[in-house]
Amino acid sequence: MALRRIKADLHVHTCLSPCSSLDMSPREVVSAALRKGLDLIGVCDHNSAENVLAVKKAGRRNGLMVLGGMEVSSSEEAHILTFFDDDDDLLDFQDFIYRHLAGSNDEHSFGLQVIADDEDGVTGFCDRLLIGATSLPAEAIAARARQAKGESLVIAAHVDRESFSIIGQLGFIPPTLVLDAVEVSAHMSAAGLKERFPDCRKYPIITGSDAHGPEDIGKRFTWFTSEDGSIAEIKKALSNSNNRKAEC
Repeated sequence: MALRRIKADLHVHTCLSPCSSLDMSPREVVSAALRKGLDLIGVCDHNSAENVLAVKKAGRRNGLMVLGGMEVSSSEEAHILTFFDDDDDLLDFQDFIYRHLAGSNDEHSFGLQVIADDEDGVTGFCDRLLIGATSLPAEAIAARARQAKGESLVIAAHVDRESFSIIGQLGFIPPTLVLDAVEVSAHMSAAGLKERFPDCRKYPIITGSDAHGPEDIGKRFTWFTSEDGSIAEIKKALSNSNNRKAEC
């Protein structure tokens, strides 16, 4: 298969995330991504993956590649993006996260957590406290993700932010935290990240929109030169191997 340039936003939420717009239904997420010219999105709701399969189905129907994942909040309140090629791996990981996530959602305080199908029908509501932090340290989250039978990808989210990032919470990236990449937010360039946070120089850097509304999808993106949007190909691009590369 020939190499091609893939425009990817690997940080997209859906209406399942309590801080997300209810307009972020599976079908609308796909439609908005295509309007922005994206080839690949990563769906990573807070501490849950219950809308991933619906977005994947809508994506397949419309020619958009969808990588299934989660944005997990560690016990340090650092956000870690985890992605899986295999849906069973993703759902097993979700079960693991749920076992370490306490509390119930307060819809009046945090908003609805809508579970929807690929045609945007509401199939239920998640009553877990998805806005909360798990009892797992970041290292444990990354280690469990790497136990997947198939390929997995672990990325420290928006590391330049003062809140909910591994650097913001700890002041550094622990050497025991094994990452495939770090993500810079929409507020800083990759060059600026390296200058301000020397810890990040040893990691591949991606960027994404962290979209919580349709208008934000694709505002920031990463170009991957690869055969497809699989994790194996993304990892090759992040390591600049076999003529693959990642640019942001």
